Amino acid sequence: MRALVQRVQSARVDVAGEAIGACGDGLLILVCAMQGDDTETAQALAQKIYKLRIFRDTAGKMNLALKNTGGAALVVSQFTLAADTRSGNRPGFSSAAPPAEGERLYLHFAQALRDLGVTVETGQFGAEMAVHLVNDGPVTIWLDTASG
Repeated sequence: MRALVQRVQSARVDVAGEAIGACGDGLLILVCAMQGDDTETAQALAQKIYKLRIFRDTAGKMNLALKNTGGAALVVSQFTLAADTRSGNRPGFSSAAPPAEGERLYLHFAQALRDLGVTVETGQFGAEMAVHLVNDGPVTIWLDTASG
């Protein structure tokens, strides 16, 4: 799975002009299931993000993780993270998991974070969404379970 994790002061996702998910201090997580991913992959990614030390401690250093801060997460499906731009100018997305599998793993990932005690809201799989955020830092981290 691939994820783009952004530390945020706030984030919101709208569908058809209506807010369907939001969070305050915490993380906006754009996530994409890739071909070959499974529930164990989703679980491992959730654990990694939960323990990722990207929040400031009292000295201003990035030493705290979501598990330490009590922050929330807004999880949004983002199949374009599978973009292959090696050839030509139009990205290919054939390495993304098929839609039904992608949705299943996206929902499993969100639930895995909830099971860790994180307050999680989500976007709507496959919908045209408007994502609003106030990036904190800015801190943006790229994670790919295939590369460790």
